[in-house]
Amino acid sequence: MKLIYFILAFISFFSVKSQDLTELVRRNGFKDIKLGSSVDSIQGAIFEKDLIVMKEFEAKQYEVKNPAYKKIGDAEVKSVELKAYKGLIYEIIVTTPKDPRIMKGLEKSYGKATYNLRTETYNWHVPKQISLIYKGENKKEVTLTYRSYPMVKLMYADKKKKIEEIADDF
Repeated sequence: MKLIYFILAFISFFSVKSQDLTELVRRNGFKDIKLGSSVDSIQGAIFEKDLIVMKEFEAKQYEVKNPAYKKIGDAEVKSVELKAYKGLIYEIIVTTPKDPRIMKGLEKSYGKATYNLRTETYNWHVPKQISLIYKGENKKEVTLTYRSYPMVKLMYADKKKKIEEIADDF
């Protein structure tokens, strides 16, 4: 009987500590910047440069200059960058000074992160939907990278269409 109570306590302890990724999916981005939405809908988004992403996809990078995104609670935000493919946001990069409250807030919202020793990052990942990566860039800065998998899938689907068009043209 004691064994059953121990097992139940063990399971309940880890279920409380596990990730609640439904909240990550529900928010689908940073504040009101939503992955998959039009970059034109973001106030203060300023075009920075053209990119070639994953060595093959043409994308655009934007910096967001809007006071609404300068803080996460009391924690400062240094910059917010957007990457867009065909005008739709597929990646949001938020750079902040290193502040332990940010990681605590993320874990409160999304549960405990999975640590990747190889990349030295903390990750929240919902297969085929969204990921969030927390990475210390140096001793003073941290980046939060939100990525939309449906948008990346769209990129590869477009590539496949182009290959099929070329194959059909022979």
